[in-house]
Amino acid sequence: MTWEFIFRLALAGLLGGIIGIDREYRAKEAGLRTHFLVSLGSALIMIVSQWGFQDILQYEHVGLDPSRVAAQVVSGIGFIGAGTIILQKQFVRGLTTAAGLWATAGIGLAVGGGLYWLGIAATALTLIGLEFLRYVFKYIGIGLKVSKVIFTIDEIDKVKRILADLNNAGYHIVTYSLKEEREDLIRVTMLVKSLESGNDENHLLMLIQKMPDVMLEKFE
Repeated sequence: MTWEFIFRLALAGLLGGIIGIDREYRAKEAGLRTHFLVSLGSALIMIVSQWGFQDILQYEHVGLDPSRVAAQVVSGIGFIGAGTIILQKQFVRGLTTAAGLWATAGIGLAVGGGLYWLGIAATALTLIGLEFLRYVFKYIGIGLKVSKVIFTIDEIDKVKRILADLNNAGYHIVTYSLKEEREDLIRVTMLVKSLESGNDENHLLMLIQKMPDVMLEKFE
């Protein structure tokens, strides 16, 4: 059984690494090494949970729950996932990466338990959820990133022109607020969401910087 266990570990690490490559490419908080180790560790714990206590079963009145150790992975992975979640002002980032780590742990448990094809299928579906659905949602305008923009301008009437320019460029103003710092200085805070797949953060940033009389203070 030793070589089979080694194969399970290798396969679990490979599947976790595939997901990690996607996260690494997207420059997320958890990348290749993290996903590889999460999947490998989960598979190892599953193997130990199932087979690591066989020697004590020879004694009378000794029982064993083979799922008890492995079950701790489900709750334990939450600590790692929480470390990838970042709160920035009104935005919460890293939830998808945390969910990906949770799914990767599940894949490791499945492969460690000998459910090879289930782990492979789960890996494929995870990649579909991370990449394919990303493009689908962009196409239909769902789940696109919201950017926070803070800038100053000298006349309040110019805000309407800026709103119109952003709408014409394929952006939706989720909300905005105005604060008059002094008579000739107005601070504008906007939450802007792209409605077109071709518009990204760089496009929005360049668009705002090209607007006359706009002094950009913060973009995130």
